[in-house]
Amino acid sequence: MPDGLSRIALTMLSLCAAGCARAQADDLAAMPLEQLMQVPMVTSASRFEQSASDAPSAVVVLTAQDIREHGWRTLADALASVPGLYVTQDRNYSYLGARGFLRPGDYNGRFLLLVDGVRVNDAVYDQAVVGSDGLLDMDLVARIEYVPGPGAAVYGSNAVFGVINVITKSGSAMKGLQASATAGSLGERRGRVTYGWHAQNGDDIVLSASRLRQRGEDLYYPEFDTPEQGGGVARGLDGDRARSFFARIAGRGLVFSAAYVDRIKDIPTGSFGAVFNQPNATRDTLATANLSYTRALGNGVQLASNLFWGRADYLGIGIYPDDAGAPRRNVDGDHAAWYGASVHATVTAFAGHKLAAGVEVQRNARRDQFSFDEDPYEQLVDERRADSRWGAYIDDEIQLRPGLMLNAGLRYGRDSTIGGRFSPRAALIAHPGRRDTLKLIYGTAYRAPNAYELYYHYPNEGGMLANPALRAEVIRTGELVWERMHDAYGKLTASLFHNRMSDLITQRLIDDNGMLQFQNTDKATAHGVELAGERLFRSGARLRSSYSWQLARDGAGEWLASSPRHLAKLAATLPLPFARLGNEVQCSSKRRTEHAMTGGFCVVSLTLSSTPGRRAFGWSASIYNVTDRTYADPAGPAFVQEALARQGRTVSLKLDYDFSR
Repeated sequence: MPDGLSRIALTMLSLCAAGCARAQADDLAAMPLEQLMQVPMVTSASRFEQSASDAPSAVVVLTAQDIREHGWRTLADALASVPGLYVTQDRNYSYLGARGFLRPGDYNGRFLLLVDGVRVNDAVYDQAVVGSDGLLDMDLVARIEYVPGPGAAVYGSNAVFGVINVITKSGSAMKGLQASATAGSLGERRGRVTYGWHAQNGDDIVLSASRLRQRGEDLYYPEFDTPEQGGGVARGLDGDRARSFFARIAGRGLVFSAAYVDRIKDIPTGSFGAVFNQPNATRDTLATANLSYTRALGNGVQLASNLFWGRADYLGIGIYPDDAGAPRRNVDGDHAAWYGASVHATVTAFAGHKLAAGVEVQRNARRDQFSFDEDPYEQLVDERRADSRWGAYIDDEIQLRPGLMLNAGLRYGRDSTIGGRFSPRAALIAHPGRRDTLKLIYGTAYRAPNAYELYYHYPNEGGMLANPALRAEVIRTGELVWERMHDAYGKLTASLFHNRMSDLITQRLIDDNGMLQFQNTDKATAHGVELAGERLFRSGARLRSSYSWQLARDGAGEWLASSPRHLAKLAATLPLPFARLGNEVQCSSKRRTEHAMTGGFCVVSLTLSSTPGRRAFGWSASIYNVTDRTYADPAGPAFVQEALARQGRTVSLKLDYDFSR
C-alpha cells in the first residue's frame, strides 16, 4: 500500500476515534443509548426484525438521507460507500467486489439482491443489477440493508458474499404528486414523476415513472489506434437510455408491487471480438411482480406468504468479423422467466427464542439463450432450458443468558442442476457491557452455476465453450466482529475475517483456440480486517470512515485479479445555513489485471443539497470526481484492453418539486 494511502486511512480512522472521544454527553446521559444513536432495526440478516447489534453480521444500513446528501444516482454508487465493497465498470454494467473477490465475467451472481425482501436476480445470469439498468429510481429508496458474509442459511444460492435488501418508500413518505428533473455533463437528462397516497387505516399507494438519457463521451483506446479503426477513438458510442416504472399498493395485510426497467447502452469497447468503432449496443429489460400477505395468527406467531414472478430479456446487437474478416451483424440474447411462492413464519411465543422458518419454491420456466447472424441468416446458439429449485430453512435467536445469545440457522436447498445441499450458519453474540458487542460468526454458502456458465456454446474463434459439468462453488467463512458505541454520538466497528472458497467458477481464455470457458478453479482464500467509524455531531454534521485490508489468493497462491489490497473511504456531511454539503473520498490501492497492474487512486465527490423542510421546492448540485482523476478498472478476458478508464469529472444539477405542499 502506498505510504500516502496508508496515511489517509489512518488519519480517517483516528479522526473518527478522536471525534467520538470528544462527544459532549453531559445532559444526554439519562437518555437510552440506543435512542441517541438511533440503532437501526434490520430484517435482512435473519428474516425477522432485530437490532443491527443483534444481527449475525456486521450489517450496514444506508438511508434516504444518505442518498440525497451524497447524490447517489444508482445502487452501485451507494454500495461503493460500504466498508469492504468496491465497484468496477466496463462501460456497460457495474460489478460488485467484496473482501477481495471480483471475478471477471461474473454479473454479480455472488450477491443476492432483494427488493422489499423479494429476490430479483434473473434466471439466466443470476444477475444482481446495480447500475443504470437497476429496477428502482434512487428517490424511491427508503433504505438499503447490506448484510456481508454468507446468507445461504436463510436465502439459498447466490448469497455468497452478501445480501442486499432495497426497501422502498411508502405513500406516507411520498404523499401527493412529486416530480424531479436532472441535467448534467455528457448530455445527462433524468426525470421522475411520483404519486403517493396514504390513508389513516394504513392503506398505501406509490406510483412512479422515471427516465434517463445520457450522450456519454468519446473514448480513446490505444489498443485500437490504427487508421482503419478511427485512430482508436470510439465516437458517439457511449450513450445510455433507460426508463423505469414502479407500483406498490398495500392494505389490510396485502401488498402488491411491480417494477419494470428497460435500458439500452451503447458499447464503445469492442468487447467479445466486436469490430471497434462500429455500432454495438445491449438492451436489458427486467420486470417483477410480487403479491404478499402477512397476518398475525395469535400470540407470538406471524405468518407471511408471497407469490412472485419475474422476466428478464437481454439483446445484444453488434458488428463482428466473419471467418474472412468481413463485417457481419450479429444478434445475441436471452429470455428468462421465473415464478414461485414462499411461506414464512416468525414465532416469538417461546421464552428466550425468536424463530423464523419457511419454505420457498421457484420454477425457472425459461433459461433460453440464442445468437444468430442476420444477413445471411445463420443460427449460432439456440439453447432452451428450464429448471426448478426449492428450499426449507429455520433460524433461531436464542437468549442463552443476559448479554449472550446464539443465532443459529440451517437451510436445505435442492436445485435440479446440482442436487441438494445443506447450508448452516451460527453466530455467538455477546454484550459484555452497555456499549460493546462481540460477534463470532461461522457460515457456509454456495452458488449454483447459472445457465450462461453451463450452456452457452459458440465454438468459433473468439466464442465460448459450454461446460455442463460445472459444480457449485462453496464458501466457508469465519468472522470476529467488535462493535463499540463509544458514547451517545460515536460508533466503532472492527471485523476480522477469513474466507475459503472451493470450486470457484472463473471465466478463462483457452490459449489453443482463443475461446472463453467457465471452469471450476481449485480454490481461493481471502482474509483481512475492516475498520469503520461513525461520528454524529450536535450541529447535525456526520462523519463516516472505513479502512479495509484484504488479501485474496487463488489455489496457487497468486494474487487474484481485480482485487485491491487496501480500501479507504470517508463520507462527511456538514450543515450550512441554507443547505447541506456532502463529501465523499474513496481510495483504492493497485489491482492486478490479466497481465499487468492498474494504479491506486483516490476519487473525491461533492454534493450541495437543500435542507428538507416544508418548502415545495428542493435542489441539489453534485460534482463527481472533483479532481478529474484518471483511473481504470481491470477489464477481464472478454476485452482486448487490460484496463478500462472510468469517468472523469462530471457535474449534475437536480430540481425537485412537491405539488402537495
